[in-house]
Formats: sequence, structure tokens, C-alpha cells
Amino acid sequence: MSILEDKTATYTHTPMMQQYLRIKAGQPERLLFYRMGDFYELFFDDARKAARLLNLTLTARGQSAGEPIPMAGIPVHAAEQYLARLVRLGESIAICEQVGNPATSKGPVDREVVRIVTPGTVTDDALLNAHQDNLLAAVTRGKSGYGLAALDLSSGRFSICTPENEEALLGELERLHPAELLVPDGLAPPGGERQGVTRYPPWHFEPETAFELLTRQFGTHDLSGFGCDDLPDAIGAAGALLHYAGETQRTALPHITGLVLERRDEAVILDAATRQNLELERNLSGGQEHTLASVLDHTATPMGSRCMRRWINRPLRDTTVLQERYQAIGMLIETATYTGLREQLRGIGDIERIIARIALKSARPRDLTTLRRALDTLPTLRGALSPLDTPLLDRLSTKLDGQPEVTELLHRALIDEPPLLIRDGGVIASAYDSELDELRALSENADQFLVDLEARERERSGIANLKVAYNRVHGYYIEISRGQADKAPIDYTRRQTLKGAERYITPELKNFEDKVLSARERSLAREKLLYDDLLERLEPTLDILRSTASALAELDVLCALAERAYSLDYAAPELIESPVLCIEGGRHPVVEQVLSEPFVPNDLDLTDARRMLVITGPNMGGKSTYMRQTALIVLLAHIGSYVPASRALIGPIDRIFTRIGAADDLASGRSTFMVEMTEAANILNNATPNSLVLMDEIGRGTSTFDGLSLAWACAQHLAETNRSFTLFATHYFELTTLPEECLGVANAHTEAVEHGDNVVFLHQLRPGPASQSYGLQVARLAGVPPAVIRRAKHRLAKLEEQAVAAADTRQQYSLFPPSAPEIDPTGEALVQALNNTDPDTLTPRQALDTLYRLRALMVETQKET
Repeated sequence: MSILEDKTATYTHTPMMQQYLRIKAGQPERLLFYRMGDFYELFFDDARKAARLLNLTLTARGQSAGEPIPMAGIPVHAAEQYLARLVRLGESIAICEQVGNPATSKGPVDREVVRIVTPGTVTDDALLNAHQDNLLAAVTRGKSGYGLAALDLSSGRFSICTPENEEALLGELERLHPAELLVPDGLAPPGGERQGVTRYPPWHFEPETAFELLTRQFGTHDLSGFGCDDLPDAIGAAGALLHYAGETQRTALPHITGLVLERRDEAVILDAATRQNLELERNLSGGQEHTLASVLDHTATPMGSRCMRRWINRPLRDTTVLQERYQAIGMLIETATYTGLREQLRGIGDIERIIARIALKSARPRDLTTLRRALDTLPTLRGALSPLDTPLLDRLSTKLDGQPEVTELLHRALIDEPPLLIRDGGVIASAYDSELDELRALSENADQFLVDLEARERERSGIANLKVAYNRVHGYYIEISRGQADKAPIDYTRRQTLKGAERYITPELKNFEDKVLSARERSLAREKLLYDDLLERLEPTLDILRSTASALAELDVLCALAERAYSLDYAAPELIESPVLCIEGGRHPVVEQVLSEPFVPNDLDLTDARRMLVITGPNMGGKSTYMRQTALIVLLAHIGSYVPASRALIGPIDRIFTRIGAADDLASGRSTFMVEMTEAANILNNATPNSLVLMDEIGRGTSTFDGLSLAWACAQHLAETNRSFTLFATHYFELTTLPEECLGVANAHTEAVEHGDNVVFLHQLRPGPASQSYGLQVARLAGVPPAVIRRAKHRLAKLEEQAVAAADTRQQYSLFPPSAPEIDPTGEALVQALNNTDPDTLTPRQALDTLYRLRALMVETQKET
């Protein structure tokens, strides 16, 4: 048991340690950075944990219960880098500063927690990823589903949604990827334990409490204007989240002015597995290279980059919005305006996050000069946009309000290149405040004043060797030699007697001394006061500035998409109301960027009468790439981007499902096959005729016959019941007969040719089934030893001779109990009769008689069995 947990402890501690323990008791779950001079120090378990996580030296300070108190420390000047490391590790930190005056304090200097840093509430650029939203999320469970809220404190973006089940919730969490997730005590984290989960008292999630907090924050009577009056679970999550944000920031949150309800039917739904399989922002290894975002994100500003990723993660179904984006991109390409606009945007900076820091009163001087520079650029941007006649670009241009009064204020208040921190001084421009100018003049002109005073006093007193000087002990003084002391004017007051001289002070010099000695300190205090006032004066303009920042981010994304479309030869998709998915010359947007040779484009033609392709062909032949590129083309069309194809005709799409690849989910105790079946069940239960479904190698995680039967049943269900647009890749060649039994199903294969013992993959999709899988050739390409290849060829020949259909020779238990043989041995007479019948020699009458005779024989056989 730690000293902090032992409520009955009677150990004697120093006053400083008693103060520490009192403050730490209020922050039991957080690391406490306790300010001691030029260091932040940590004690007890906090010290041990910080030493382990940050590789600090663990020392000791004093004793508790006869044992040394563990201690670790970090320099104040290096605190931000240590905070960044801790936040990335999911830790929360309470910063405890000295707030009292050491000169007047009796006992320990007064200290208090002035800042709490948690993974989801950081706003400092040094602790944030410029290209990703840093989201704080909260989730609660209700009677009919879940309530989920997300807040980006660094921008003020605040949203809610209502996932109907855990599968939907996990999809939303995969989309949002929150840095920190609040859950009520007693509710298991969705999907199991994860980094960044914070337990929070359940009463903060009560809808009534949350309603009052939200309406007070927004200044509204109710929440009907945000469309969520009847969503108690979402309101509860939003209220808990807002309370936690206020608790950690220790200040008002004026930049949080509203709530956005994200309805699931507004977007193309992607579940968690689909997001992972399509590698939108993170590849399958967890990195960020070779992802869709890495190809598209050529934005010029950090806020544009984050906007791009929000678009990618939430493709829209509103065709009006999408068509406006296509038009804007087309206009930017046609006029080549995107090049000049991107050059202008590069100087804008991250004003979205700067605006949030202004609201939180944590903006630094250089934040404000960055904002000033951005505002200076707006007239040029508006001028460049004015000839571009599209609805979306017109609206964005209107939002690029130059805010001349804000720009003028910032130019008048701040110097051109201020220091990093206001405490360093020299931030406020000259002529902005007369009192500050006077204080600065006193400090800066002190030497000249002393020279002038010395000259005047020599003339007044007639003492030629009179000196005016300064030392730290006695301050300013007038020094006269002992021999001329009798000439000192009557207003001279003796301050110090030396062996050979007398030192005096005059009322004028004393007044100057008082001013100068305090001028620097008063100047810094006055500058801080003026700076705080400047932040206050900017607060009423934040809503307009936030709208401007949003417009700049959107313009940045459109310019980046225009550049990508032009550079990569993308085409504008066509969205229509008919059920169709036709792509000519489609390419994979990521794969084509990493290949050293030209990418082989392929077509796709799905209509209401042809809804499924059964795709066969060799491994490495391009089946998975073809399927993924189809999904990515559809997704790109629904973010408003041009697509990597020569033409794309796309009907209504409500969801994209993928069942591609699988691995054990050891944390949840699920095998590869269970993961595969869980994903398949989700698709079969939720896919609609407007869904796009990709299923790759379903059934391979179990025995051959079980896998084949499951693959067949899944494909048939998708074709006949779901009727979704489906690409179904398989190595079960038996499935190529599915078009004979199901309407709307067609075969296709990826082409390959043999060259001696080698195989060349053409990566072209052709109609019809594949002739073989080229498995042994692929194994040879992979470097499997020749002896193993020879043994496999020998074994394959035996299997083919025996007509064994199994492709997997591992002994496995069947999922299904064995059924009775379809033909009983006693039915051999029926088989013999069929063998003796030549239908080509029978007349119609003879054929009918033979059919009746065979039926009678069959009935007789059934009686015998």
C-alpha cells in the first residue's frame, strides 16, 4: 500500500511533503509534476512510473515511515518534450506551479494545479500531430444502443452520433480514432481494453445533468436546434465529455458553441474491418505509408490535411454536395488556379488551432502573428477565387472575410517578430500603449539620464569631479570627494560615507531610482496585461475566424484534390440513381504509385441484372488489388474526389463491406476462422442491394469441404437474398458453376500465362473462370526449396489421379455432421440401367417410356432401403 492510499498513516513529513500529499490526493490517477524551482519533481509511485517511462534517474528525497521517498525530476525548460512522450503513452499529467511569492511566504510557497494534460485534451502544438485531429470521445450505453460524442478541443469541433449496436460503435471508433475515450465506471470499453481509456463517474453521463450543462454552454433554451433533443444517450455522452474538458482546462471553453449530429444515413458506412482492410490512414502494419491518405494528402496547411482525412473517413451520400466538389475541382483544373492558390495557402499556418488557443487564453505571441499573416493573405485569395464561377467556390470565397479591424488591431498591437513567450517581454509594439512606452523609455534611457544628471549637477554645484553612479547594494547615488563635501547643495541627503568620499541622494535621483528599478518589472507586468486584454478583444471575433479557417481548410483540400487529379490522370465520376457500378480503366490509387512498372487497368461492369462477379485466378494474379481498387474508387467518388479511372458510373451506395484476409484475434480469444465467420455474418446480416461487398477467400480457415460449402452458401445468399454488388474471389473452382444456378452472377478471372516452369501474371481481368491456380509456380517464385516443389508436384499428380477435391491436406474436424450417401449401394440397378441407355437412339415415345421405367426402378430402390 502506498503512502497516498494509507489514510491512517501518522508519518511525520516536512511541510513541503505535506503540501505535496494534499495536492496529490486530488489527482490520484494522474502524474503530478510538482514545481520546485527550476524543476518539476515527482515522488513515490509517480516517480517510479516516470523513471520507467521516461528513462529518468530515480533518486530519493527525505523519508516516509523510515524509508527513502523515491523522487525523479525534469527541468522546467524541457518539460514539453517529456509531456509529449507521456501523452503518446496514454498518460495524464497534472502540472502544479508555485503561485505564491517566496519572499512573503511563511512555510512552503503556495502551489496549485494550474493545468491538466491528458491525451484527449492537449492543445499545444508541441504535443499534437499537425495532420490528425486529436479527439476526446465519450461513450455510454442506453436501452436502444449507444451514445457517442467526440470533441476536438484544439479546434472546437463537437459531434455526436448514436450507433445502434457494438459493431456500429466499433466502426465509429475506428473512424474517429480518439486519443482518449471516456467510459462510465462499470461499462466495459468497446472492443475490450485499449490505451487511452479514462473511467469517469457515471452521474456525469446522466442526460438531465448533461442537458443543463450543454444548454448553458451554448446559451440555448433546449437542444432542438442541434437535432438531438430526443437522443438522451448521445446527450449524456456529450455532457460528460464537456464536463471533463472544462475540468482539465481550468478555464471557460468559449470556442465550443454548438453540436453536430452525424446521422449514419448521411454517409457511406464503413465498419472497422473495412477501414482496416482498405488502409485509409493506417496500413495493415500500423504505419502511415502506402495508404490512401498518403497519396491524396498533398495539402498546403495542417488544417487542410486534417480536413482531407475527415473526408476520407466519412464519405458522403449527398449527391448535391459531391457534385459541387466535382465542379470546383474541375474549375480549378481547367483554369490551373490551384497552383497559385496552393502557394498562397502555404503561408497560412494552422489558424484553426490558433483560434482555439486564443479562446483558451493559451495563445502565444507567434500564434497571433501567424494569424495576422493569414488575415493579410485573405484579400489575395478572394481575388484569385472571384473569376471561378462554381457554387462551392463562391461560398468559400464569401467566408474568406478579411476581418480588416482584426488585422489592423494585430498590426498595431504586435511587433513584426515577437519572442516565443510573453514573459520574455518585447511583444507589444511601440505606440500601442503610452504607459508601456514610458516604462520602456525609463529602462532603455537610464544611462543617458544619468549622464545628463551628472552634467547638470556639476554645473549647479561647481564640483568638477562629481559622479553619478549605481551599485546593487545602495542603488543610485551622487559621489563627491571628501575634500569638496562642504560644497554639497542643501538638497543632497547623505547615503553612505567612504574613506575618501561621500555619497548622496537627491529627491530627483530617488524618484528616478524608484521608477527605473521597477520599470522592467512593471513593463513586463503591463505587457502581460495588454496581451491578455488583446486576447479578450479577439474573443468576439472567434466565430467568424473559425468559419474563415474552415473555408481555408476546405479550399486547401479542393486544391490538393485538383492537383492529384491533374497529376495522376484521374477522371470525374458520374453519380446516377440507377443501380449500376461501371468502371472503365480502373486503377488502384496506392499500388500504382509504388509500382516501378505501369499499372494494368481493369474494367468492371455491374448492373441490376449482373450484381456478382465470382473471381478466380492465381495468387499474385491481382484479385485482391482489383477488389480493393473498386472499393477505393467508390469511396473516392463519395468524398467528392476525381477517381483513378478513365470513366466511372456509380449508382447509389449505402455501405462498403470487405472480408479480405484474416488473423487470429488473440486478445479476444478468437481464431482466424472465427474472425472470418464473424465478418461474414456481419455482411450477410447487414448488406443491402445498395451495398458494395468484397469477399476474398471465404471459407479457407477450415477444412476443404466445410470451407467450400460455406463459401457457396455465402455467395448464393449474397446473390439471391442481399442482392448486393459483390466481388467474390475464391480458389474453390466449384463456385464457378454458381452462375448456372443463380441469376445475376458471372465469372471472371485474372489472367496468367506459363513460360516453361514459370508463370507470368498479366493482372488483367477476363470473362469466365480460371483454368488453374498456378499455386506451385507461385510457391517457386516465393523461394520455396526446389525439393519441396518437386514433392508437391508429385503429390498433386496423385491427388488428381484419385480425383480428390481437397486443396488442404491438413486433418481437420468438420463443422457439419456427415450426411448419408446420396446413392445407396442397393441403387446399383438404377445406375446400371442409366449406363445401358443411349438417348441418341431413342424415339420420343421410347424416351418417355424409359423415363417412366427408371422412375419405377427408383421407387422400388427407395422401398428396399
